Amino acid sequence: MAYACGLDFGTSNSTVGVFQNDQVVLANLEDNKVTLPSVIFFNADLDEVSYGRAALADYLDGYEGRLMRSMKSLLGTGLIEGHTEVQGRRVSYKDLLGQYIRELKRRAETNIRQHFDHAVFGRPVHFIDDDLKADQLAEDTLKEIALAAGFKQVSFQFEPIAAALDYESRLQTEELVLIVDIGGGTSDFSIVRLSPQRRNLPDRQNDILSNTGVHIGGTDFDKYLSLAKLLPLLGLGGKLQGGADMPSANYFNLATWHTINLLYSQKVIREIQDLQHDIVDAQLREACSRLLYLIEERNGHWLAIQAEEAKIRLSSETSLIAQLDRLKTKAKDEHYPSIEIHDHEFQAAISPLLNQICATVELSLQQAMVAASSINTVYFTGGASGVKGLRQKLATLLPQAKQVDGDIFGSIGSGLGWEAHRRYA
Repeated sequence: MAYACGLDFGTSNSTVGVFQNDQVVLANLEDNKVTLPSVIFFNADLDEVSYGRAALADYLDGYEGRLMRSMKSLLGTGLIEGHTEVQGRRVSYKDLLGQYIRELKRRAETNIRQHFDHAVFGRPVHFIDDDLKADQLAEDTLKEIALAAGFKQVSFQFEPIAAALDYESRLQTEELVLIVDIGGGTSDFSIVRLSPQRRNLPDRQNDILSNTGVHIGGTDFDKYLSLAKLLPLLGLGGKLQGGADMPSANYFNLATWHTINLLYSQKVIREIQDLQHDIVDAQLREACSRLLYLIEERNGHWLAIQAEEAKIRLSSETSLIAQLDRLKTKAKDEHYPSIEIHDHEFQAAISPLLNQICATVELSLQQAMVAASSINTVYFTGGASGVKGLRQKLATLLPQAKQVDGDIFGSIGSGLGWEAHRRYA
């Protein structure tokens, strides 16, 4: 009886793994797909709520409403205790996360045809870097939200460890493995001793040689690309009369998924209108008009999606041309910018992030007290693990290790399903 599940609530996508017939299966959550994008759209025109791909489609179709994405990034921050306005009512961010998890639970139960009382949730190695108190608070908050969403018992497993358990289920010989989990909001690394003989041991603590992480993920790659290439089209880096820089706070909020909604206020609009009086350069004035119109039309999430799609394409293409048809100065404006982006520009933009990731891998080796040459396999999981440049850097760092691709969206959910069966069966 499948009364326990493993739940990977991700920054960008979520999955649910369940042990059935001596194997773990992932529940179909939307349109026969095992992932549900971690997105909610509150449709003001139709007075309804949509989730996942349907939520993004409704938003991009132009319906009025409120889009919420990357909600996991709120955990461990002061924002999680805040509220926002949704369809004319004040709602806490905790309740919004709970609403999504409740829907995730409902869809999995419908597909698997079982009720889940127990769940093992995945969690990053660090919700918050270098702050143990905030990190524990984030886990406690997620547990509180999950219990309120209908689970009776909730426990946690580190996401890279869950990915290791999934990889181990297919191993024939012992390996020393570096698990590289690059998700939407965090990058986590574990060095783990895996083998078929160890698979069913009740305590695997001695096989986990190190566990490290850094609060960098796919949404940060999007953010840095947007700041480098897209937001200058809206005035970032421009000079006001007198030589002062354009204030950058709005641009950073616009480049960060979970702060985009902060721009949609009359206060921000008035501030930008006031700034226009200090602009003498014609190009900057036009760019500022684009920014103002973008905010008035609430197209900030659309712009973030353009950055995300460019990131994905530049992981396999050498260049692209982004047609930014919503960057207008007014409703009837038929002129909008397009921009060519090259992969070397993307690499330059995210280079500081990749350097931090590699430094964290080196820390993982130090904590495990193993040489780079001892690593047999680098196992990749997480939706952002395919970003160009990352694998080349890790190949230089670990030249003797083979690189293996897991299910980039499903490995963690599957591993959590194994763990849920072990803990609660």
